[in-house]
Formats: sequence, C-alpha cells, structure tokens
Amino acid sequence: MKKSKLQNIFAIGETVAVEFKRCGNGIESDTYETVCSFLNRYGGDIYLGVEDNGEIRGVPENAAVDIVKNFIKMIGNPDIISPTVYLSPELIEYEGKTIIHIHVPPSSEVHSYKKVVYDRVDDADVKVTATGQLAAMYIRKQNIFTEKKVYPYAKDEDLRFDMLPRIRQMALNKDQDHPWKTMTDSELLQSAGLIGEDAETGKRGYNLAAIMLLGRDEVIFSANSVYRTDALLRKVNLDRYDDRLIVQTNLIESYYMLLQFAEKHLWDKFYLEGDTSVSLRNIIAREMLVNTLIHREFTSAHYARFIIEKDKMFTENANRAVTGGVITPDNFQPNPKNPIIAAFFRNIGLADELGSGVRKLYHYVPRYSSKPPEMIDGDVFRVIVPLDDAYSFEASITNSITTNDTTNITINETQKKILLMISENPKITVKNLSEKIEIAERNIKSNIKILKDAGLLERQGATKNGRWVVAVDKH
Repeated sequence: MKKSKLQNIFAIGETVAVEFKRCGNGIESDTYETVCSFLNRYGGDIYLGVEDNGEIRGVPENAAVDIVKNFIKMIGNPDIISPTVYLSPELIEYEGKTIIHIHVPPSSEVHSYKKVVYDRVDDADVKVTATGQLAAMYIRKQNIFTEKKVYPYAKDEDLRFDMLPRIRQMALNKDQDHPWKTMTDSELLQSAGLIGEDAETGKRGYNLAAIMLLGRDEVIFSANSVYRTDALLRKVNLDRYDDRLIVQTNLIESYYMLLQFAEKHLWDKFYLEGDTSVSLRNIIAREMLVNTLIHREFTSAHYARFIIEKDKMFTENANRAVTGGVITPDNFQPNPKNPIIAAFFRNIGLADELGSGVRKLYHYVPRYSSKPPEMIDGDVFRVIVPLDDAYSFEASITNSITTNDTTNITINETQKKILLMISENPKITVKNLSEKIEIAERNIKSNIKILKDAGLLERQGATKNGRWVVAVDKH
C-alpha cells in the first residue's frame, strides 16, 4: 500500500469502514468484534499499531509474525468467529514502525463473535440482539449476495448427488483430514452453506449456490436462464470464430470443459519453478476461468466469455464493481462476489484464498508472454492476458546473460538455475539455493557476485528482509 494512501487514511481517522487498534502486547478482544461487524456490514480495514486518533505506535517488530499467526488461528476457530473466515493480514513498514493491516471483506453469512452478533454503525461495533435487527441483517445479505436466494421447492433429485463422491475425494486430495471425509451427503451440503432459510418467509431449501454448483442442467436453466459461458477461438477467422464451445452446465464441470478448451488451443511452454516443471498455460487459464465462473453476477443477462485471439486472450463476466478501474497487486482489495461458491471451490482445490488470483496472474503472465496482464473492474469484469507464442522466459534469461554489454559472461547452468529460482522467489536465501541446486553455499555466493557484477542481479532492502531483483524481471 502506498505511503500517501496510508497518510490519508490516518489523517481522516476511523470511519464506518476503517478501525484503528493499539495492539501493544497482543490482539485485544475488541479487534474480533470489529472483524465480526465488518463481515456483517460492508467490510472494512483494520490497522493494528495505530491509536484511535491516528497516531502511529506500531506493534513490536519481534512479535508481529506471531501476532498474525495467532489472529489467523483465532478467526479459524468456530468458538471464536462463527462461521469461520479466512483473512490474510499484511505487515507494513511505515515511518520506521511496523503496523498490521487486515482487510475484511463483506460476507454472505451473518457472523458472530463468541456467539454474539455485531454490526457496524458509523465508527462503532454494536451488539445486535433484537430479532427484527437480525432478520433485517439476513435480508440485507440475501439482497447483496444473489447466491443466497433460497429455492424452497428444489428437491434432492434436482441436484447431481452422483458428483458428491468425486467432490469429497477432491477435498481429501487437498486435505486428508478434511471434515467432509466423515460427513453424510446432507451434512456436507449443510456444511458448505448450500442450504439456507429465507428470512422473509421462513422457508428453508437449497439456495442458488447449490443449484449453480450441483444442479442438473435443466434445473440450472429454470433458476437462471441467462447463465452461459461462451468460449471462442478467433485467430484466423476474425469476423466469426475458428472454434467454439458453449457451456451451460454446473460450475464444476464447466471449469473442466473450459480448461480443456484452453489446453487445446494454447501453447504449454516449458517453465521451471525451483527444480520442478510447471504448466504456465494451466496456471494462468485456471485463474482466469475460476474467476469468471465464481465471481460473476448471476442475475445479469450478460453472457460470460472466454476468447483466445492471436495476440491475447481474455475473459469477461457480469460484475458488481467495488472500486472500478484497473486492478493491480498494489491497489487490489479482495471483495467476494459469491463467497459460498468461492469457498466450495477452495475446499475442493480449484481455488486458493481470496486475492491470490491477482497475485498469481501478475507473477506468471510475464513469464508466459513477457508482458503483464490487465484486470479491469467494472459492470463487466475483464481479465486480459497478452499472448506471444515465440516468447520463452528461460530463453530471455539466457539471452540476458549472453548478450550483456558490460561483460561477455557465458551461460552457466548454475547461474541460470540461480536466476530462475530467484525470479520465482525473490526472497529465497543462499542456504535454500544451496540446498535446491545441491552445491556449497560459497559457490552460490561466488556465482551471485558474478551475476551482480554483470548487472543481471541486484539486492534491494536490508540483508534480513530484502529481496533479489533479476534484470529480466524489470522489463
């Protein structure tokens, strides 16, 4: 986060969406009350290490990491925050002090802290005890998150229960001790938030999330007749298309059908992550397709599209814009569009924590095509990835070494591996490099010196908390 933005936040002070907490020796209980109230209202940002008046005190630097770990553990405890949530605190150095930033997105659920529900009113966290207030909160969330719309007449036979063994196995592949392992089908659906209650009528039933994830095709069409994803290949016939796939089935099978379309029409370039070959094509396609499937606004008549052209590919889907404009890792604030569906995808390993897709695309796309992606937040959300079939990230590093003007350094396999590993993990240590490449640390250090002298590698920041920058990564 930019310093100027932080200065403005601290100058304005606490608001309905901003809360300061001192956090001297640890996190106080009122921090979790604020987490709960932000989840129940419109989301917000908590800054630990800041006085109520905006004065920066900071948190103890040697305790910051433990504070973050304890916070994550607490919000994952159903006896503390229920339903549990996943948040990703960020350590920020500001004016020589360490503060902790916690972004809390709005939730589709009504949350409680130690069995007490809190709401955000102006800059205060208020207990909600009246039945009418709780009902209004449920209604408000149903209006915000269309995935929560309840279909009381939907029956078990309207869902693809035959998919549940596969889904349970996918969850176990990610976590061998996943709670779904021992749950019945009914308990699994309840646990996943796919059964809800209409706060206005009191009727219970499967919600739209359940229908979109597991519904039979005809049931999906009945509940959401405008749902469709149109995949096009348009490289030769620019006026029409070279290949087309129309997908109108459940979200899980839609993902695999669209991924096969991507695998069919995109190059899978060689790329080493550490010492393991990974598929850049599949990583990028996965993030694009998962985003367009799980973060779309299902009430819109705008068809989602996945289009592959000669010099770019892009996805677009209906959206409820939060900030608008171009999204980058620096300005991105995660805000879930369909939290129940997104959580289901995370449970079965098809998605990671909220916000990881932006970071992954900005990391991997330049390695696939040399240029960064574009992500545009609007009524239609767009992800644009440039394509260059001739580009090779590995070759670009090799060329950078062999064509450097200041030294006629010849490509060296060890140096090449060092650059590739550092490019993948800019904070990797000499010890880790030594272990992965399997040569002595002194040899790693001597090769790093050669690369630094050649202008191909530089160190930024302090020895302990700094990072490496590879010359090719600057472009």
